[in-house]
Amino acid sequence: MASAAEQLAANINFSALAKAEDLKKRIWFTLGALIIYRLGTYIPIPGVDTVELARFAAQNSTGILGWVNGLAGGALGRMAIFALNIMPYISASIIIQLMTTVSPQLEQLKKEGESGRKKINQYTRYLTVIIAALQAYAIGAGLEGQGSIVLDPGLFFRASTVITLTGGTIFLMWLGEQITARGIGNGTSLIIFAGIVAGLPSGLAALLELGRTGQMSVFLIFGIFLMALAVIAFIVFVERAQRRLLIQYPKRQVGMKITQGDSSHLPLKLNTSGVIPPIFASSLLLLPITVANFTQGQGPDWLNRITALLGHGQPLFLTLYALLIIFFAFFYTSIMFNPKDTADNLKKYGGFIPGIRPGERTAEYIDYVLTRITVLGALYLTIVCLLPEFLIGYAAMPFYFGGTSLLIVVSVTMDTVAQVQGHLLAQQYEGLVKKAKLRGARR
Repeated sequence: MASAAEQLAANINFSALAKAEDLKKRIWFTLGALIIYRLGTYIPIPGVDTVELARFAAQNSTGILGWVNGLAGGALGRMAIFALNIMPYISASIIIQLMTTVSPQLEQLKKEGESGRKKINQYTRYLTVIIAALQAYAIGAGLEGQGSIVLDPGLFFRASTVITLTGGTIFLMWLGEQITARGIGNGTSLIIFAGIVAGLPSGLAALLELGRTGQMSVFLIFGIFLMALAVIAFIVFVERAQRRLLIQYPKRQVGMKITQGDSSHLPLKLNTSGVIPPIFASSLLLLPITVANFTQGQGPDWLNRITALLGHGQPLFLTLYALLIIFFAFFYTSIMFNPKDTADNLKKYGGFIPGIRPGERTAEYIDYVLTRITVLGALYLTIVCLLPEFLIGYAAMPFYFGGTSLLIVVSVTMDTVAQVQGHLLAQQYEGLVKKAKLRGARR
């Protein structure tokens, strides 16, 4: 039987959005921030020939650079001030979170609550600046090696490129934090989401153009659309899937009254890590490949071999991508959900799982169930992200129809809509409380 909260959530009327002033302000703030981000993807860095740059981007649109460009919303192809996008921040978050598991100092900071979290975030920002500066310098040096793209090669161009691209990444990092705090949804995910969605019309037009010119059969295009719809339906189904553990609360005496024992559920999502594993895996794989592509075969031989092996549809790329997704699915789940803390909280409030002793045995049981469902969640992420990769490599399908992009778009949309529903639900509760107070005052 659905709870009162679930029944109320199911009956939410979105016409109440007109009365939710705080929610409207958050939505407008989010839209305004994303518009600023999109405008920044059209402002090129100083010192480049935009015509030659466009030609270079067109020549590499089907390779791994096209993949990076799709995540950046076309900013890399235009060499805009946001060309690095938010990826250095994601890479820094990966490194800091990995270090918390091996560094006692960082692990202690993590346990200190809000103050420790602020210090860890500060370390993440510092590392973001370092990673962004290194990537920006590699891009500046790579552009100089392309001949006529750079108008005036030299130290000044490299310095200006490092300052501009690093500043753009820092601004996006700050903008994402502002969206999370003052807007709707997760700011970092929404920035990546906006970049992918902005490229969907051009990706769709490119796919239809392949069919018009006969480079791709109509049946294959129709099959791609059917596959995209099936993948979207599969993502929605799995993202909503839960494994509910029954929690029983015993009878308790409150004053002179004895409260009846109650029961509830501990929901464990099938995919607790969400869209983070594919983003983390993509970020790590794209770090060396971006540098290798800008060298255009002029770099070390081992770097050129790695670039060839890590192309779309190549066995090494698919293997590393799958292994990284599975690793980060388990790693991020262990960060997001701690079975021991959950078991301690249940024991503190008298709750227990029927047939399981409270305390350590409950923690072991929750960890056992969570590990099993995380296996299914990791396999789901791997299937969704890898199956379209075969089509990208086989049929030169645009990146926007890949599994990673669909997963990001659908997951971020669901999370954002859930937050909107949460705000509307809170407003309905506030309305009920106010009505109850008015009735009590009249009496």
